[in-house]
Amino acid sequence: MQPAVAANDASSVMMKVPNFVRFIGSPVTTLGCVSIGGPRRICDVLAAASRRRGISRLLAAVLLLVLPRGAAAQTNGATARTPEPGKPFEERLPETTVSFEMVPIPAGEIRLKDAKGSESKPVKVGPLWLSRTEVTWDVFDIFAYRLDLPDPTQEVGTDGVSRPTKPYLPPDRGFGHKDYPVISVTHEAAQEYCRWLSAKTGRKYRLPTEAEWEYACRAGATAAFSFGDDARQLGDFAWFAENSGDRTAKVASRKPNAWGLYDMHGNVAEWCLDSRGRAVARGGTYRDPPEKCRADARMRQQAAWNASDPQNPKSKWWLSDCSFVGFRIVCEP
Repeated sequence: MQPAVAANDASSVMMKVPNFVRFIGSPVTTLGCVSIGGPRRICDVLAAASRRRGISRLLAAVLLLVLPRGAAAQTNGATARTPEPGKPFEERLPETTVSFEMVPIPAGEIRLKDAKGSESKPVKVGPLWLSRTEVTWDVFDIFAYRLDLPDPTQEVGTDGVSRPTKPYLPPDRGFGHKDYPVISVTHEAAQEYCRWLSAKTGRKYRLPTEAEWEYACRAGATAAFSFGDDARQLGDFAWFAENSGDRTAKVASRKPNAWGLYDMHGNVAEWCLDSRGRAVARGGTYRDPPEKCRADARMRQQAAWNASDPQNPKSKWWLSDCSFVGFRIVCEP
């Protein structure tokens, strides 16, 4: 039998905690308060600490008990629990203090109109979850600047994930950063973000299809807008040409639709996939008049969106002349 651990042994280990924290390199403010680089960083170095500082494996395991509940799940996205059907959930990015909300979208069907106004056959949708807001810089920065890595300066792609190159200009264009929607990103960049997020969380994230997006935008309505046909009400729900000041606004700063989704009209157009898997942006922008912010409004990427990019070929990550397109995301059951 192994001898029992004496009380004074435990005390001596706890006295070593300050040394342990200094050994880590201070990703920790206290053992109960973890930020970027937190739970996984602590777990990774506990074994090393046990070797270098003389802490037994048993007592190192005891130290893990002071980590916040759920920290173990944060160290491995593959262990993520399946969201409860029909219920919203909060996704907290592992090893960060950043989170976002996902809203349940019930199953149903929708008929889409083409450019000539002809309706498609009914398209079945859901159930699924859609992000309550457009993806913000708060979350995208973690991906773009590799803030989830122990060494954010390491070579792009060395973690097995393709990451954006550095943009030539501030990507937020000076509009605002915290709680503001991501802009100037290509369709491919939005898809790569979804792949990274899926690997990070253990859930299946992707861009919505046109059918999913419009179905969620309408939230059961059949009118021009999610709130009806009266364009005079648009200012209550959207940032568009008449009230935006020619810039994006913080997400969720206007009224949501009936399903709790913000900015489905205006602010930034949102990347989706059409029925053939091609890129299309939906919902209108802060620059557009009401008729271009309707639930059925769509636009395709134009050469002018990247005209001033000096690279040849053009960047696959950033749109140098497009300050009005972002995206939101779907989580599959």
